[in-house]
Amino acid sequence: MKIGNFDLEKDGTFIIAELSANHGGKIEIAKESIKVAKEIGANAIKLQTYTADTLTLDSDNEDFIIKGGTLWDGKKLYDLYKEAYLPWEWHKELFRYAREIDIDIFSSPFDKSAVDFLEKFNPSAYKIASFEITDYELIRYTASKGKPIIISTGIATIDEIQDAVDICRSEGNDNIVLLKCTSSYPAPLEDANLKMIPNLAQTFGVISGVSDHTIGSTAPITAIALGAKVIEKHFIIDKSIGGADAEFSMDREEFAQMVKDIRDTEKLLGRVDYSMSEKKRKSRQFARSLYVDKDIKEGEMFTKDNIRSVRPSFGMHPKYLKDVLGKVAVKNYEFGDRFEQHFF
Repeated sequence: MKIGNFDLEKDGTFIIAELSANHGGKIEIAKESIKVAKEIGANAIKLQTYTADTLTLDSDNEDFIIKGGTLWDGKKLYDLYKEAYLPWEWHKELFRYAREIDIDIFSSPFDKSAVDFLEKFNPSAYKIASFEITDYELIRYTASKGKPIIISTGIATIDEIQDAVDICRSEGNDNIVLLKCTSSYPAPLEDANLKMIPNLAQTFGVISGVSDHTIGSTAPITAIALGAKVIEKHFIIDKSIGGADAEFSMDREEFAQMVKDIRDTEKLLGRVDYSMSEKKRKSRQFARSLYVDKDIKEGEMFTKDNIRSVRPSFGMHPKYLKDVLGKVAVKNYEFGDRFEQHFF
């Protein structure tokens, strides 16, 4: 499966820098964020395409006031989204600029009108946000466009995840990535449950990864070790920009370190390989082999007193020691001689 030119099966981990609300209301900051994301090794920049009106109602009803221990408690939903949204008129320039500097770019649509709008730019993929996984018609419409679809599973039941996967496949779209996500901002480490990453892949027959809201890069690194192929992390070039998501976003230094840590983890994991490489062959000189430990005269018997398994490895393999003991020397041997097949 490919997202743009990136092959998720061959090219390692696909690292997404989530711009979200981290643009300070200025297109210049958004463009600089794309530039920095490219420089520090992100494979893609992701936008969010909505307006306050496509997400909620401009209502003062208690239902529309945020509560529950979030960063935004007491704020009206409409006001939060009005502050955080990325203007739609920026998209054309941001897509153009990202492609000019060769970093992938796509977005999360939050309603059908956003999908129609984004189709003008031919994005390489679509992302369904955690809170939209219950919007089956949005998933169906997005999947129908035939592009890879990345779905965060933060608030979903297992039945809702299965429904989302089935809907995509019913539209002929099997290019599905499921992301383990904890929809808390920031998310406590003990709620991450990263063991779900391989389980998502096995249970639903998809590629899996993580959309991470914890602080730091421990979760992404652990996710890679568990088989994650996609990592999404909120990114801000400088936390002084502020905004709704700044507190749990990585700045440029943190994100760059995470990318390095992920690439180092990939090197560490390597592949299953029992072959004898040239490096292994050279290192084998420090393995043990059989050597003469005392001078031996012709006709003497080989015993544990005069034949030993020691380093280096230029003599016979130690596994032959039991076959050698009790045999008789055919000539004189000196201390330190390699013990070889023709000795008896």
